[in-house]
Amino acid sequence: MQKRHSGHWNFRCLLVAAIISVALMSPPSLVSARADLGAAANSVPSASLVGKGRLTFLGFKIFDAELYAPDGTYSPTQPFALKLTYLRNFKGSAIAKRSADEMRKIGASEGQLAIWSRQMETIFPNVSAGQSITGVRTSSGNAAFYLGNRKIGTISDAAFTKHFFSIWLGNRTGNPELRAELVGAGL
Repeated sequence: MQKRHSGHWNFRCLLVAAIISVALMSPPSLVSARADLGAAANSVPSASLVGKGRLTFLGFKIFDAELYAPDGTYSPTQPFALKLTYLRNFKGSAIAKRSADEMRKIGASEGQLAIWSRQMETIFPNVSAGQSITGVRTSSGNAAFYLGNRKIGTISDAAFTKHFFSIWLGNRTGNPELRAELVGAGL
């Protein structure tokens, strides 16, 4: 009876050791990126954190931003995910309006903005402090959006994708310090 118990115990030990060794072989950044991005991670192969930062306005904390890209290397023409975790409550319509205002500053036309504003208003929900919206630049150049782990919409327009993500990641952003923190570039 004792031998049988020992054999069972040895099997358990081997099983636990095998599980631990498999977990140790997965890069920690890939594991945490999958957890941090949820369903959005499926659109960014080998997602890994590139950089993160916080947006404040007049001393008020607005959101924390995290940029994920394949193997931690950001390229505006490749898939990436930008996760914004809001630190205050915002109406979806206010998020859409502010996004349109920022895209206007970096060169979007009024005609484009009229179309995009309507699309963003239907996608962006009201958010409470602590909720995250993740925007993904897909491999096909579209913009897909997630609230937490749930996909909330897609805008299939490469010009929208470029202008939208340029709000935070473009050279003409109104927040160059945040951009530098996200893409890992010095000012």
